[in-house]
Amino acid sequence: MYMHKIGLISVMLAVLFLSACSSVREASSSKSQHGSHGTAPSPASTDEHSGHGGEMPKASTNLKAAFTFGSTSLQANEKSELTIQITDDAGKAVTDFQENHEKLLHLIIVNHNLSSFQHIHPVYQGNGKFTVSASFDAGGDYKLIADFIPSGGTSTTLSQWVKVAGKEAEHTVLKADAKLRQEVSGKDVELSLSSLKAKEEVTLRFTIRDAQTKKEITNLQPYLGAVGHVVILSADAEQYIHVHPLEEKATGPLAKFATSFPEAGIYKLWGQFQHNGEVFTVPFVVEVK
Repeated sequence: MYMHKIGLISVMLAVLFLSACSSVREASSSKSQHGSHGTAPSPASTDEHSGHGGEMPKASTNLKAAFTFGSTSLQANEKSELTIQITDDAGKAVTDFQENHEKLLHLIIVNHNLSSFQHIHPVYQGNGKFTVSASFDAGGDYKLIADFIPSGGTSTTLSQWVKVAGKEAEHTVLKADAKLRQEVSGKDVELSLSSLKAKEEVTLRFTIRDAQTKKEITNLQPYLGAVGHVVILSADAEQYIHVHPLEEKATGPLAKFATSFPEAGIYKLWGQFQHNGEVFTVPFVVEVK
């Protein structure tokens, strides 16, 4: 009897031991699966969380510009009606714009080698539509850059390249000017820069004199509500900077502007000023290290 009880106890202990081992294996397997799901949540759970997070979705700030011409094909030295339609990313017209230096939209047009430059101002027709008569002085590729501020938004630039039929301007390589002094429209304009390093604050200083007498001009007139404006483009026309003066009410001979160049390379800039009722544009090319 005693030996029989010992045998029963041994069998019972063996059963309990096997059961415990099985439970440990099951618990280990369950934990491994849980860890797998925890470190790599399924896309469905991620989507549900982002879709039902309890926060209102933020309004999109992505805007688009459609540039269309009245002519079926653009020809050099021929005027064509240009329409610029501003919409949001859902295709809805943007209807409210903030005036920026006396205009709702500034349109910059340059050709492939930046030898041609226009700064014009389309008229707002309502419902996000601007129109202007545009012409191109030679054939080739031109970039259209719309510069505007939607009401309640920030300064925005949208652009598009267009092809113009006709004899193209010479494809020259843009090189930095050896001397930053130009004579334009009877004005002697000298430019100095406080720095030519990328991503550094730089002050552009234009000194404007009479080209014949070399006398400093002190009665510049406001152009678009300021002493002047400067547009800067990288050689490939991908980097665009529109700079406003530090002292808008200055009248010359000095006009100062503050900006920075986003990266090293060759840049062309155009300073625009007004004197005796005439707007004159002076170009310079600089190399940023």
